[in-house]
Amino acid sequence: MRIVHNNIRKLSLRLLLLVLVFLVSGVFAYRWRNSALQAAIQMPPDLNTIKLPPGFAISTYTLDVPNARQMALGSRGTLFVGSLSGSVFAVVDRNHDQQADQVFTLVTGLRASAGVAFRDGALYVAEIHRILRFDNIEDQLENPPQPVVVTSNLPKEGWHGLKFIAFGPDNLLYVAVGAPCNVCEREEPFATLLRMKPDGSGLEVFARGIRNTVGFDWHPVTKELWFTDNGRDMLGDDLPPDELNRISQKDLHFGFPYCHTGEIPDPDFGKKRKCDAFVAPAQKLGPHVAALGMTFYTGTMFPREYHNQIFVAEHGSWNRSEPLGYRMTLVRLDESGTRAVKYETFAEGWLQDGVTRGRPADVLVMPDGALLMSDDRNDRIYRISYKQ
Repeated sequence: MRIVHNNIRKLSLRLLLLVLVFLVSGVFAYRWRNSALQAAIQMPPDLNTIKLPPGFAISTYTLDVPNARQMALGSRGTLFVGSLSGSVFAVVDRNHDQQADQVFTLVTGLRASAGVAFRDGALYVAEIHRILRFDNIEDQLENPPQPVVVTSNLPKEGWHGLKFIAFGPDNLLYVAVGAPCNVCEREEPFATLLRMKPDGSGLEVFARGIRNTVGFDWHPVTKELWFTDNGRDMLGDDLPPDELNRISQKDLHFGFPYCHTGEIPDPDFGKKRKCDAFVAPAQKLGPHVAALGMTFYTGTMFPREYHNQIFVAEHGSWNRSEPLGYRMTLVRLDESGTRAVKYETFAEGWLQDGVTRGRPADVLVMPDGALLMSDDRNDRIYRISYKQ
């Protein structure tokens, strides 16, 4: 009987050992597969795989800007870049070979300092809750000055809290304030576009009913402001589309949270106000593409058909069964510059076989007419040029 017990014990120990080996190997296999997947997800694209219209080419301007988001150009050609990392960077191309020579870290430790703007020698930086100003910044890239607080009266909520900022033709600073939710009713200044004087005074609501704009620009002829807006989530793969909107006058309401894209009543708030009370989008964009930065093309390098047209950085969907976005799109306007007539893909390849290779965040026209695009997934900025 003792021999039988000993044999059973040995068998049990062997079985236990086999189970442990199986579990440990499974854990290592899972970790290896997960690491391989993460590496694949974070791997930037081969630029030869980026699809562009004939005559266009893409290159890397810099690959040393962590979490690169909004871009702004200084008066001497310095490229300033905001970042999700809480840092702000200055990118310099001294020899004018269309590739960065040096990247300066101007400041660290900020709260999601994604927004930047430049005016009269000063760099404006938007954190979630305030806006800072760095005076005479291009003279002090290696030793930046202490910032001046322009305003600290912005909401502190982090959900849709990133602040895209830009100076308009009226020399006022425009600031986006998103809704602190997927969909909800909250008092202003949530879900609005604000504007103020450069010193922070005269703060007012310019437009409302905007869920989350992370990109806007002014038409170079009409001077009207156009902006992207991210649609709400949890209505399925295809609803609602993101939006591109045009502001023809102050105090317009664009529907959030009551109506989406001018025709889709919200299931929670739609009974309170009808869709015909709001401004419909100038162009419906792809559903959940997360349209962020946009710019009017004001350069002369690209063919004439691109002049005064809108380029949009689509960051890419996060909750769609089939990913969409991860590209740069083009919205063509009619001759009056007041009506969108076509929406098309301009550059793609940051999504390959369902794997994310990058996430476009902002677009900027350079003095030579090239177009820069920031990629916050790969910490880099691309340059798109055209040659006949």
